Amino acid sequence: MKVRRIIALARKEWREILRDRLFFTLAFVVPASLMLIFGYGLTLDVEHIPFAVVDHDKSAMSRDYLHRYIDSRYFDYQGDVASEREIEPLLADSRIRLAIVIPPRFQENLMSGRAVEVQTLIDGTFPFRSSSSKGYVVAINAAFNGELLGNYISRRLGVSAQTAQAMAQPVGVQLRYLYNQEVKSVWSIAAVLMMFVLMVAPPFLTALGVVREKENGSIYNIYASTVTRGEFLIGKLAPYVAISVINFLILWLMATQLFGAPFKGDPLFFFLASVVYVSCTTGIGLLVSLFVRTQVAAMMLTVIVTIVPSVLYSGLLVPIASMDAAGQFEAHLFPAMYYTDIVLGSFLKGVGLEQLWGKVLALLIYAVGLWTASFLMFHKRPKS
Repeated sequence: MKVRRIIALARKEWREILRDRLFFTLAFVVPASLMLIFGYGLTLDVEHIPFAVVDHDKSAMSRDYLHRYIDSRYFDYQGDVASEREIEPLLADSRIRLAIVIPPRFQENLMSGRAVEVQTLIDGTFPFRSSSSKGYVVAINAAFNGELLGNYISRRLGVSAQTAQAMAQPVGVQLRYLYNQEVKSVWSIAAVLMMFVLMVAPPFLTALGVVREKENGSIYNIYASTVTRGEFLIGKLAPYVAISVINFLILWLMATQLFGAPFKGDPLFFFLASVVYVSCTTGIGLLVSLFVRTQVAAMMLTVIVTIVPSVLYSGLLVPIASMDAAGQFEAHLFPAMYYTDIVLGSFLKGVGLEQLWGKVLALLIYAVGLWTASFLMFHKRPKS
């Protein structure tokens, strides 16, 4: 294996990438565009839920209850409606996602010590959103009940409001959100999108780059040359690994500067781990290119082996721990899951090699396995 031949092949591939405008766009513009599109379009924060109100009581206490929703950042008040019959069309048209119905004699019953039921209608079209909405409603209602009970104890026993609240709610909950104190989903999503983009773009480029030579016949020059298969594979893939590393740096800057995600880890460790990861993903593209002969087939197969695992089995949308045993087993078969842990650990937790060495080792084994399989499967003789 001669380094001079590898460098010559890498230069030739780099020149072809720069000459082909479409390929150049795929190499540098598409990854950043994917980051922008998904970064601004994908959010797990459930806020600004539009809601309407039917207030049959119109008392001071009912207004106090409703203002707890109106003043919350989780809800957007859309106004009052006269009756329950007007609610269903609003929910059906998605103009509101939630409706609150205050029954008659709301204040009178509460002041008399009688229980009152406030009807809350939630659009259940999106289970995650509706479940979060339910949680907000339960929390607001519990806070209102606690305040009522505290006021009652204060009047009944003649104690201070603070003492009454302590008697009404003797056990408090002190919550602290670690690593993402503001609970901003964009911080996690921007970081994890690096995993997604680097799982999709490098295999596409690599597979198309190799298969393109099969389609235009230039691969036969390699078959007839004295270049070894190792020299060809390394020289062919080196530019794509370099492009992927450049894209990694661009995506990292976008995540930290554009989306404001904090980076708390070791930059050198994260860079080296990412180089191992893009070596995995370019290896996937190389392996795909050995099974197909057309660029269309290469794109279709790459979609199957990259996008599906990076969305379903990486922790991007569903935590791995929430999957069943079969799902967790499948997740461990793909490099995306390991890199997701590295990205989140580096960005939000500030951990490094000491905690994440197992993930990096798994990626390294994956990369070596892919490149070895590609080396063994590539032959310098065209198949008949």
